[in-house]
Amino acid sequence: MKKYLSILLLGLLACSCVQKATDKTVFVTLTVTGKKNIQSVGMRGEGNPLSWEQDYAMKEVIKDSVYEACLHSRTAFAYSEMKFTVDGQWELENQPNRKIVYEEGKDTLFVHATFNQP
Repeated sequence: MKKYLSILLLGLLACSCVQKATDKTVFVTLTVTGKKNIQSVGMRGEGNPLSWEQDYAMKEVIKDSVYEACLHSRTAFAYSEMKFTVDGQWELENQPNRKIVYEEGKDTLFVHATFNQP
């Protein structure tokens, strides 16, 4: 009986340490300068819907210049890390990833960035 009580207590303690997941919407605008005839622009990162393995496509707003994406996720994390790609080329090579920091109490975030500039 003591063994079962200990297991139950450990289970309850483990559950109480889990952060509550919340829905987040992130609108991302990327400006690209100095490149012509761009074929694809994307984002890679951690946390659904992003992945480090394949691009999350961004939509062209102004040809060879401005791109947008809208991310929807359910997360318990305080931030996500990501980088942009243009025609398969990663930005900020050998530099830290970008951080999308989720503000507490806000479910929508707007991110404005310039390719290859921290």
